[in-house]
Amino acid sequence: MKPLVLLTDAYGGHGGIAKFNRDLLGALCSSPGLERAVAIPRIMPHPPGELPEKLDYVTAGLDSKQRYLKAVLASLIGRARGCDLILCGHINLLPFAALAKKLTGAPIVLVIHGIDAWDPVTRRGIGWALRQVDAIISVSRLTLERFTGWSGLSGVPSYVLPNSFEPGLFTPGPRPAYLMKRYSLKPEDRVIMTLGRLAGADRKKGFDEVLEAMPRLKLELPMLRYLIVGDGSDRSRLVAKAAALGLTDSVVFTGMIAEEEKADHYRLADGFAMPSHGEGFGIVLLEAMACGVPVLASLKDGSSEALLHGRLGELIDPSDPDEVYSGINRLLGAPRGIVPEELGYFSYSNYTARLHGILERIRSDMTAASGRTGTRSSGSLSG
Repeated sequence: MKPLVLLTDAYGGHGGIAKFNRDLLGALCSSPGLERAVAIPRIMPHPPGELPEKLDYVTAGLDSKQRYLKAVLASLIGRARGCDLILCGHINLLPFAALAKKLTGAPIVLVIHGIDAWDPVTRRGIGWALRQVDAIISVSRLTLERFTGWSGLSGVPSYVLPNSFEPGLFTPGPRPAYLMKRYSLKPEDRVIMTLGRLAGADRKKGFDEVLEAMPRLKLELPMLRYLIVGDGSDRSRLVAKAAALGLTDSVVFTGMIAEEEKADHYRLADGFAMPSHGEGFGIVLLEAMACGVPVLASLKDGSSEALLHGRLGELIDPSDPDEVYSGINRLLGAPRGIVPEELGYFSYSNYTARLHGILERIRSDMTAASGRTGTRSSGSLSG
C-alpha cells in the first residue's frame, strides 16, 4: 500500500483536526503491507517534531493554494508516484484529491469531521469532486448521516472512526502549582473549564451558555471560577460579555496554551463543560475524562457519541438554560480523579486497530469492484 494523504494540518498543527490527523498518520504508518505514505499539509504553524518512520511529510505547499497544487503534482511524479490510495483529510481539499485520482486512477477516501461537512458545500469544484469519492471515513455517526443526507453519497461505503486519546499522556493528578499561580487560583476555588477555539464566525462551543449560567451558579458556589482555554477572534466579545454579567473576577481567559501543558490544564478543573451546538465529536472530552475530570456535553451534536450517549458523563440540551445550570451543578458534585472504565473504547490502540480494519475492508471492496467491472483505467504521469 502506498497512500497519498492530503491534509489541512497534522504535525506542527494545533487543534482537534490536527490531533486526529496525527493519529491517522501514525496508525496508517503502522499498517501491515504499507510501503510508504506521503502526506501534504496545507498549514504548519509550529515545527513538526518527530515523524513516523514510514512517512514523507511534504511541506512545499504550505499557506498557498497554488503552492499546494504544485506540491501535489510534484509528489505524483516523485515521492507519491504509483500511489494506490488517496486519503483526503478535509472536504475543502477534495478538488485536489479528485485531480490526483484523475491522474493516477487511485480511489479516494474522504475523511469528514463535523460542521465542515454537515451542510451543503457550494465551493467551486466540490460538486464534481464529490462524485469521485469511493469511500467515506467519519469521526461520528451523526456527521456521517448529516453529510450523506445532502451529498448524494449515501450508497458509498462508509465507516465511523471516532477520535482517540493516548492514555499515557492524559492521567489524573493534583492541580499544578505553577498554573494555580499563573491564573491566581486559590485552593478553595471550584473550577469549571472549557477548551476550544474562540471562533467568531462559529459560536457553537458552548462558552456563551456556561457564561450565562455562571451568575446563578455563583449564588450557591461563590468561589466558582470559569477557565476558558483557547484563543480566537471571538475572545474580545466573550471578555465583554463576562464583564457585562459581572464575572470579570470569576472568568479566566488563558489564551492559546502549549500542547505539553494541556493535561495540566485539565487537572485544574473540577468539571469540564462543553454544552456545544456544532461539535463533530469532541476529543477534548476524552482527554478531560482521561485526566479524571467529570464532563458535560451536548445531546444535540456529535459530542454525545464521545460520551457513549451518556454512559461516560452528563448530557444536556444546550439550548435550555435550566438544563445547562442543573447539569453543571451535577457535574460539580461528581467525584474527581476517577477515569471511566469504558473510556478505553477510545484508546489509541483501539483507534489503530479500527483504522487498519477499515483500510483492509476498503482495499478488499475496491479489489472486488475492480474484478466485477474490469481493471480500473488510470491516468499516467511522466517524470
